[in-house]
Amino acid sequence: MSLKSFAARIFAKNIARKTAKWAGQPLKTQEKVFQNLIRTASNTKFGQDHNFGGITSYADFAKQVPVRDYEGLRSYVDQVVSGSESVLWPGKPIYFAKTSGTTSGSKYIPITKASIKEQVLASRNAILNYIHETGKTDFVNGKWIFLQGSPELQEKNGIKLGRLSGISAHYVPSYLQKNRLPSWETNCIEDWETKVNEIVKETENENMTLIAGIPSWVQMYFEKLNAKSNKKVSEIFPNFQLFIYGGVNYAPYKTKFENLIGKPVDSIELFPASEGFFAYQNSQSEEGMLLLLDAGIFYEFIRSDEFFDENPQRLTLKDVETGTDYVMIISTNAGLWAYNLGDTVRFTSVKPYKVVVSGRIKHFISAFGEHVIAKEVEQAMQEALTATRASVNEFSVAPKITPDEDELPYHEWFVEFESLPEDMDRFRELLDLSLQKQNSYYFDLIDGKILQRLKVTPVRVGGFRAYMKSIGKLGGQNKVQRLANDRKVADGLQEFVQ
Repeated sequence: MSLKSFAARIFAKNIARKTAKWAGQPLKTQEKVFQNLIRTASNTKFGQDHNFGGITSYADFAKQVPVRDYEGLRSYVDQVVSGSESVLWPGKPIYFAKTSGTTSGSKYIPITKASIKEQVLASRNAILNYIHETGKTDFVNGKWIFLQGSPELQEKNGIKLGRLSGISAHYVPSYLQKNRLPSWETNCIEDWETKVNEIVKETENENMTLIAGIPSWVQMYFEKLNAKSNKKVSEIFPNFQLFIYGGVNYAPYKTKFENLIGKPVDSIELFPASEGFFAYQNSQSEEGMLLLLDAGIFYEFIRSDEFFDENPQRLTLKDVETGTDYVMIISTNAGLWAYNLGDTVRFTSVKPYKVVVSGRIKHFISAFGEHVIAKEVEQAMQEALTATRASVNEFSVAPKITPDEDELPYHEWFVEFESLPEDMDRFRELLDLSLQKQNSYYFDLIDGKILQRLKVTPVRVGGFRAYMKSIGKLGGQNKVQRLANDRKVADGLQEFVQ
């Protein structure tokens, strides 16, 4: 055993002991986080507006701080973006993570010194937990690759700005710098296809043991390795042991990955976001990810089937149960307060508290990390119909993750036309260009040749009605699911296409 492997085991044992301590007293841990958040932010603009000085219990907080999404919190965020201090959290954030907005423009998620520290620790501890659980340490001696966005950052009013993955690239610990690939120069390449080609060149002759990234991006990397060498990934990297992923559901990719790799490898699922790092997989044999209760985040939950009620009940950890979908609400050491992240989670365990991400509170497509929402597809459809003098009865959109051989994945639009467009190719192009314009993630995936442009599959007249009848949901208040992150609706529509 190498010195690095031995040290990793000792370190992992220490972290596992600390994790077990807070996980074993979850309510006490969350109460401590809650009190610290309120105390620290009591003199901020938000804290004064919501009388943090008078909050002594969660009940006080729930009365004084309503649940908000980004748009609801935007008036405060805009003050932070303009350069004001101590608005949501003492001082100024050190970064803004820029993400696609759900209703207008881009979102600027504040990241503070305290919150980025917790992001880094969570990433590290996920790996250390794996070492402690499995005893496997050989991978620490090889090369590691993190497929991520460019680490080059912009500035907005003196605060650095970029994608979360690019920001995180600045926090790789010194003891991993020699293990880490790709090179800084390659990591800064903006064009994704060019970047992946360079990563292939840099890694194909290295001893790669750990590979991390969003599954769709990693799949493209694996496919290029296969195409260049005509070998499975496990033949190119015989010591490849661990795949780390997050951002999208891995299940649809698993069969494809196993075929590309040529052997089973262990994996760790993460639940990170610009707003915080919430959970990581802590067992290779049990379902779910350990909810991080001591990481500067206080959690609330609202049952997803009650979320749109006038006054839905807000719950804390002590009130949740397994098997129920909850909208996750967070208050953080980056100054997000009773913030609706949009994700829904389902608890697989309450001893300890473990979750799986069950979806979004609204329908969406993010099979490749694009976060396309209903508003975007509806606006794209309206623009294309207007320009081509067409009309539709109904439509639904789904991802095609595993198309025919040598074909990139794409979004498939099932459209029942009332009157056909004058030019179907132009109609399809207009749909795609509108989505690219509205959604920067989708643009990046098209531009980087991870996705090809969308395809339109015409449904025969009356097809959607026949489909709804076939599933027992014709009439009443039942609606066609406008977009989905899986192929359930799409597969059901196949028998009704023209």
